[in-house]
Amino acid sequence: MNSSPARPRTRTALVVLVGVLAALTGCSAGPEPAADTPPARIVPAAGVPAPGATAAPVRPLARSLPVRVRVPAAGVDTGPVLPLGLAADGTVEVPPVEDADRIGWYDKGVTPGQTGPAVLIGHFDTVRGPAVLRNVSRVRVGDEIAVDRADGTTAVFRIRKLAQVGKDAFPTAEVYGDTRGPELRLVTCGGELTGGHRPDNIILYADLVAARAA
Repeated sequence: MNSSPARPRTRTALVVLVGVLAALTGCSAGPEPAADTPPARIVPAAGVPAPGATAAPVRPLARSLPVRVRVPAAGVDTGPVLPLGLAADGTVEVPPVEDADRIGWYDKGVTPGQTGPAVLIGHFDTVRGPAVLRNVSRVRVGDEIAVDRADGTTAVFRIRKLAQVGKDAFPTAEVYGDTRGPELRLVTCGGELTGGHRPDNIILYADLVAARAA
């Protein structure tokens, strides 16, 4: 775990605390991957500057629940978005296996488009086979993630950085800590199966670049 920011605000303190366990995003795929499961890894690439570093930043949006997520590079177009809270053991919930074709949103944090890091979680695969983020290996820096919101707007994010890290080294503060502008994290699992589980998390970091009316 990375060290948390100095004197975090109450919201961040809570989110960072539970975020330690977000590395447990469900990745139980069974003893062997399905024959049509693509690689559970990403291609390392240099990050790009956040939009505010090179252009006028996009105005943050008001709170509005996410209802649909599209990641064209990975062939993802799914909804409704599942609200995810905390499980009884204090870990961050993940979409249930029967909803492995859907993406969840961590509802203790901001909604996509608000200032701060909105966190989305989806399965790479489950015991039933490939899931919604099975093609995450096709995603590259510069690709977009679009989130349709309940207020009729679409928040468009551009991927700035891709990371694949061991779950025992999950970058909690970087994923859940406060940010100056509206950002998005999309988290799934990765790595080669070991004992029916994938040992890594794949994290897409993205910045708000546009807000469009539906």
